[in-house]
Amino acid sequence: MDKFIITVEEGAEPFACPAERNVLRAMEQLGRKSIPAGCRGGGCGVCRVQVLSGAYRVGKMSREQVSLDDERQGVCLACKLFPQADLRLRVLGKLRKALVSAV
Repeated sequence: MDKFIITVEEGAEPFACPAERNVLRAMEQLGRKSIPAGCRGGGCGVCRVQVLSGAYRVGKMSREQVSLDDERQGVCLACKLFPQADLRLRVLGKLRKALVSAV
């Protein structure tokens, strides 16, 4: 089972994520709060992030939250983001301000 290191730009320490688990779920299972969580189903946009580096794949996401153009720029929802290499992320979601001020 491959595990990759996820680093969130504004977050605390990096965390490990298996290739078959989405980034949001891996973070929550470790008790971390680096990325805001919402519906966990790809529809609300609360866990919106931009992948700054690393290889990944994504599952189906709401086009209201992530357009094709967004996706081409590395924007996706953490609940639908599966690492294929170590990733560096920036939080973009609706609750980003609350997260950044809490760090």
